[in-house]
Amino acid sequence: MFKIPETMKAVQLTGHGGSEVLEYRDNIAMPRPKHNEVLIRVAAAGVNNTDINTRTAWYSKSDNNGKDASWSGNALVFPRIQGADVCGIIVSVGDGVDNKRIGERVLVEPCVREANAQELELPWYFGSECDGGFAEYTVISSNHAYAIKSELSDIELATFPCSYSTAENMLTRTKVTSKDKVLITGASGGVGSAAIQLAKARGAYVIAVTSPAKKNQLMDLGADEVVFRDKNLVEALGNNSVDVVIDLVAGAQWPQLLALLKVQGRYAVSGAIGGALVELDVRTLYLKDLSFYGCTVLEPKVFQNLIDCIEQQKIIPIVVLTFPLEDIYKAQEVFQEKQHVGKIVLTVI
Repeated sequence: MFKIPETMKAVQLTGHGGSEVLEYRDNIAMPRPKHNEVLIRVAAAGVNNTDINTRTAWYSKSDNNGKDASWSGNALVFPRIQGADVCGIIVSVGDGVDNKRIGERVLVEPCVREANAQELELPWYFGSECDGGFAEYTVISSNHAYAIKSELSDIELATFPCSYSTAENMLTRTKVTSKDKVLITGASGGVGSAAIQLAKARGAYVIAVTSPAKKNQLMDLGADEVVFRDKNLVEALGNNSVDVVIDLVAGAQWPQLLALLKVQGRYAVSGAIGGALVELDVRTLYLKDLSFYGCTVLEPKVFQNLIDCIEQQKIIPIVVLTFPLEDIYKAQEVFQEKQHVGKIVLTVI
């Protein structure tokens, strides 16, 4: 019988800052599942922009002073174990959870609506308002631990939860169908490459915005057309030429995205690596009857839809590199160089 130890290895975030605030330790107290919770032995955990944005207090709109730097807009509580992408095995359950769940292979839904056996008024994010998966073990409400049946490896499955659910949420909110022409910015990143696959699974025509060096990889993922990011998008594609924009970049090019949208077009955003402040001519918004969607909280059924897509092999994982958990500093350094297409994963077991 598997014996759960008293302590575990984990990476703790001790404050906002550079990689010096990440502390790898081997003596963290073992978390215990409370009512309606499960304890998961983490096998692998993906690296995401959100881990780094949270560490650096990028989410703060108050000069990065940390008072509003969590996903919920409150101050982060330290020490905190980050890590939104988790694949693992349930090894223990709290009261109210069927013991038959022990041994289940699961993926964790990162948008947390229930914690401490209570429905949350405002959702949390796994690894932001509660401890996440950069650890040997983690605790989560049973409702957020989704059973998965797949021949993919733990490393491959750990690429899916955060980026693919974010992409699926953006496509769900904008109601993308096979009749739509969809433009995806930041298409080579984790969410962007996921959005290509998931939009193609819906039968949409996909235009990816990326660098010349990554064109072939995105075409292999299913993009119908690629536009280079240093080009004028309106000159390349024309005004009123796309139905939906899936934006992960924002920045100076943002007004072009609205020019590209057809009348009654839909715009969804879940990232701003090109710059968070943009210039909006509000006449474009109302004269074209555009709809805007900010996408953070997952719509109901989005994560189950993602599980279904994985099990039905409609989407594939894109693993670029793996690092052991203790090398998280190097993994995040490589991640920030943005020279890759797909995901970087930390191995835990």
